[in-house]
Amino acid sequence: MPYLEEYYDIVVVGAGHAGCEAALACARLGLETIVFTISVDSIALMPCNPNVGGSSKGHLVRELDALGGEMGKNIDKTFIQSKMLNSSKGPAVHSLRAQADKQAYSRAMRRTLEETEHLTIRQAEVSEIIVEDQAIVGVKTFSGAVYHAKAVVLATGTYLRARCIFGDVSNETGPNGLQSAKHLTESLIANGIEMFRFKTGTPARVDGRTIDFSKMTEQFGDEPIVPFSFSTNPESIQKPQVSCWLTYTNEQTHQIIRDNLDRSPLFSGAIEGTGPRYCPSIEDKVVKFPDKERHQVFVEPEGLYTHEMYLGGMSSSLPEDVQHAMYHTVPGLEHVAIVRNAYAIEYDCINSLQLRPSLEFKKIHGLFSGGQFNGSSGYEEAAVQGFMAGVNAAMQVLGRKPYVLDRSQAYIGVLIDDLVTKENHEPYRMMTSRAEYRLLLRQDNADLRLSAIGHEIGLVPDAMYEKVVKKQEAIDAELDRVKKTVVGVTPCVQEFLRSHGSTELKTGMPLVELMRRPELGYFLTAEIDPDRPQLSRDTAEQVDINIKYEGYLKRQQAQVEHFKKLESKKLSTNFDYSTVKSLRIEAVQKLNKYQPASIGQASRISGVSPADISVLLIHLEQHRRGRLSTGEDE
Repeated sequence: MPYLEEYYDIVVVGAGHAGCEAALACARLGLETIVFTISVDSIALMPCNPNVGGSSKGHLVRELDALGGEMGKNIDKTFIQSKMLNSSKGPAVHSLRAQADKQAYSRAMRRTLEETEHLTIRQAEVSEIIVEDQAIVGVKTFSGAVYHAKAVVLATGTYLRARCIFGDVSNETGPNGLQSAKHLTESLIANGIEMFRFKTGTPARVDGRTIDFSKMTEQFGDEPIVPFSFSTNPESIQKPQVSCWLTYTNEQTHQIIRDNLDRSPLFSGAIEGTGPRYCPSIEDKVVKFPDKERHQVFVEPEGLYTHEMYLGGMSSSLPEDVQHAMYHTVPGLEHVAIVRNAYAIEYDCINSLQLRPSLEFKKIHGLFSGGQFNGSSGYEEAAVQGFMAGVNAAMQVLGRKPYVLDRSQAYIGVLIDDLVTKENHEPYRMMTSRAEYRLLLRQDNADLRLSAIGHEIGLVPDAMYEKVVKKQEAIDAELDRVKKTVVGVTPCVQEFLRSHGSTELKTGMPLVELMRRPELGYFLTAEIDPDRPQLSRDTAEQVDINIKYEGYLKRQQAQVEHFKKLESKKLSTNFDYSTVKSLRIEAVQKLNKYQPASIGQASRISGVSPADISVLLIHLEQHRRGRLSTGEDE
């Protein structure tokens, strides 16, 4: 019986946050791309909390935007509340977070995909990858249709053999009751891909009309609103915002949970998958933190189209009757009506150590992957991986070199390096503490760091890139000016210093030195700086940060230079490390298994010690000298 047979440059499997970014990147680079989804209505679905950003995640979204991705633009179109987190702390940990209108976000992203040239959307379940001579040649759907491709990006999210669980109820469905993908796992295993079983969860959704908000603390958005995308005009998004609310669990809540732990699939063994350490269920929190008297519960709207509210911080897989009892003990939720039960979801994902830093599988040429399929958690982590996987799939088809961001360039580089270098036995979540150079990798300077790369790839338009170039020139010129400007001992200056509790001058001083005083800064000193040029707010902020943190920035830049030296020392692929004398047995086993691309990457592999790295450096130097002695090029 004949089956449908079609030809594309690139196939993307999955249209969640990773799949959307991958498909858009490939199509925008001019490649004929098809993206498969279980349901067209679930494109860019937010099955858990409908928000974008948050601590460290906001960094990822702004980096994605600077490279030419879509998530930042889409949330700017569809947010209902926006807030800069950690604003009372230093700029390295400032992180933007926006609550989305869930349906509006999905509809807007779907429309973007539909209006993108070279991009086809197809509702079908991909059941097989087609591999010939260790290279991908296409995929097959459950109906038997074959789609030939030069590269394939897998972005299956939490759908592979998905199972939703609460109490003794277990449904073989994906998130939000959508169909699970039951067949692709077998094909992946048959092609030598190692699979893991992970778990995540989500809290109940409730009817906002049955909540007593008077018992909760109202949480307002920021004014003015800061956009996620560097291409969004800030004036265009200043609008009324919807409030979120904060309440807490209590001892009564915790006792109900403790009394029913034997009915929790999380503790009974009914759940096989490993859950996220940094986003635990409420029953996990109660067990692991028995001395904590209460836990935060964030009550957030699902969108403007509905009364449904999301109970952030109370994900659970407890039975329905227990959920009903425990939610009703929370202040403000005493009479709440549950719209959707909380549940845990198990799904198949890969051991990400099988991937190259380009997110291509080591064993199968042309097969790339991104998102929760790679063992990560979160919409933002998914989106940036999908983007990089899509870019590198496109680069391979176009005959160009892959793009790999390192740990000193971006949070994206930290995330992907951690996934392909370190053993992850639970869903990986990005955190600011994972980034060694976080003072350099701030969310506010993502455009300055990465727009040149996005422009080189071909996804940042000339006009946008030119705007970033001019911004950097303005920053450099202003830094040079304030260093050369001397403030004299005048009555006006002395009065200004007294009024701000700052020490008066005894002699003239460079303006930049006054700006470094903690009680002053770039913005306050405008009063005694009549020659100051008119700068945009974000440009002035860059000047202020560079002045205040100059010493720390220089120190971190020196650390980056050392890091770069280790990264530049490349290692051979398919090398037998047992031939290197003095390496410990564990190091030999790990190095042979993961085949790191550089000394730097080798140093981050669990089980490879600093002493092992010293041995490798000596080995490389001896090898280099041997090549020179035989007349080979270095």
